[in-house]
Amino acid sequence: MESQRLKIKKKGVIVAHHGVAVDILFESGERQMVQVKKRSGHVVGDDVVVSDKLLTRLPRRTELCRRDSRGSIRIVGANLDVLGVVVAPLPRPPFGYIDQAIVTARGAALIPVLVINKCDLEGSEILVAELTATYTGIMDIFVMSAVTGEGLAALELFLGQEFRSFFVGITGVGKSSLLNAICPTLDLRVGELYEAGSRGCNTTTVSTLHALPGGGELVDTPGFNEFGLVDISPEDLAGYFPGFESAMAGRCRFRDCRHRTEPECAVAKLVMSGKIAKERYTTYLEILDQLEAGEARFKSRR
Repeated sequence: MESQRLKIKKKGVIVAHHGVAVDILFESGERQMVQVKKRSGHVVGDDVVVSDKLLTRLPRRTELCRRDSRGSIRIVGANLDVLGVVVAPLPRPPFGYIDQAIVTARGAALIPVLVINKCDLEGSEILVAELTATYTGIMDIFVMSAVTGEGLAALELFLGQEFRSFFVGITGVGKSSLLNAICPTLDLRVGELYEAGSRGCNTTTVSTLHALPGGGELVDTPGFNEFGLVDISPEDLAGYFPGFESAMAGRCRFRDCRHRTEPECAVAKLVMSGKIAKERYTTYLEILDQLEAGEARFKSRR
């Protein structure tokens, strides 16, 4: 009888990853901590089956990957629907950060949305105006304050569409404050900005998945500054790049055009006419350089 009890299969989802153990929420509502190897490959959002103390991961619908500073590929979330890009007037997003996030989302078949937090800060309207002018029509934009609650209802309504969302943003933009505002019972610790350089303390050390009161789920994970794009080729970059949609509807002279100096390039024409901002085109070229460098390193190892 005891042997039969241990072999019962229980299906659940990983709701927290602690490095050498994962916290699983089963369909019955029961939770269980299961030990795993340090580099087991399991991530928050994975659907799993536990049987006889064995953990089996089920196929993923989607997965979000990033390349770390050492060049290793790391999966940071599974079975996601939405990538929420959180920015704030302090600290301001690094140049090209939002565009890289959009490319990452589109490459992973996720819906990108922009969340501009800390709109209660003095001067925040400058960043709001800049980003609204740049990204309206490219993705949904939510302007809000986790402190005052302004704009929170619209974001909650969006997340409540049974989406599983993953928030990213550089340290200090208020992701934990935002999550506390959406689900106050979580009581995540919030860090203060350092005065020197206006950098934030990263307060999240464990990746976790939370069910939201209004529906949907949200992943809270340690902040990181760079995406390190993966699974996107230099040839495919323009197809994912925000603001290039109209150019992709046109036709470049060469099928493998990378939109640098090739003749009769549809992207170059839009840049020259001002329909694509030069700053955005510069970001595209910088990301293209990264992808081409990665491609060259890969070929040199073969």
